[in-house]
Amino acid sequence: MFPLKKYISIAVFIVLLSCQSEIVEQDNTLQGTVTNVSPLTTYLQRVAMVKTVQDNIIDKSSYCTIKLPYTLTVNNTNIAVNTVADYQKVVDNINANATDEDIVKIDFPVTMVYYNYFEKLIPNEADFKSLIDYWNLYPDLLSKINGLNIKYPITINSYNSSNQFASSMSIISDQAFFYFIKNLTASQYISLQYPISIVDHNNQPRTISNNLDFENAIKYAIDYSPENNIVSLDFTETITKGSWAIPYFFVTSDKTSLYSDYSFVFKNDYTVVATRGGSIETGQWEYQLLNGVRKLKINFNSQLLSKLNTYW
Repeated sequence: MFPLKKYISIAVFIVLLSCQSEIVEQDNTLQGTVTNVSPLTTYLQRVAMVKTVQDNIIDKSSYCTIKLPYTLTVNNTNIAVNTVADYQKVVDNINANATDEDIVKIDFPVTMVYYNYFEKLIPNEADFKSLIDYWNLYPDLLSKINGLNIKYPITINSYNSSNQFASSMSIISDQAFFYFIKNLTASQYISLQYPISIVDHNNQPRTISNNLDFENAIKYAIDYSPENNIVSLDFTETITKGSWAIPYFFVTSDKTSLYSDYSFVFKNDYTVVATRGGSIETGQWEYQLLNGVRKLKINFNSQLLSKLNTYW
């Protein structure tokens, strides 16, 4: 049921493969308008994801959470987890004795809620372990940005350039906001109606006045909310495993067919080998981590592959 084919899934890389020109993007941002590939849009979708870190001590995954209520046993003590506050009972039990084994056993069945609001019934421990193992295979998926809570409702204005239709929508929850962004098309331009109220990780209220203000608040949450600093990824180890492909590439028009037959192998010496049939070209790669987002840059000399020479 899960996809097996390995693609380039570095978070921003996949999103930005379908970007428009930088000039158009800058103009839209200055006007307060963003699209489905704007950096702010990606940030907002991550803010609106399901909060999954609160039960990591139980499920050990930041990509799913166990739906309340449920029960479990910790060191032979039965604990009913009915509210978020009950997670502290689990922590207290684990910390009560330094010499016990801290065995956590979930009473199945339970329902798992994925970071994208999808729900799945898990009937037993074997299926639970399989699910967690699956998520561990994808350590660099877009993760939830914690420490910033939007106070709803908010209003979003939308314009579709394909049919010249303008509309306005009231968003009443994180889930509604997540799916609104997820379903945006390349022809849609949206603008948020300000001011918007948020609450930061210190439970302090703040008023957001424009796109830049919102983006800076999100970056602050990424850097300073303790809940955002829980996942460690060896980027070099991940990218140098196996080969990678480009599933979609859009610059003014769909150019996927020009690159779909290429296989990319990233090496530890920061070279990248692109292969298509009997044709081989070697380039270089590098990456940086900025505001919690990994940016990959590749550099090739040929006319075709040089179109990929930028940060993704």
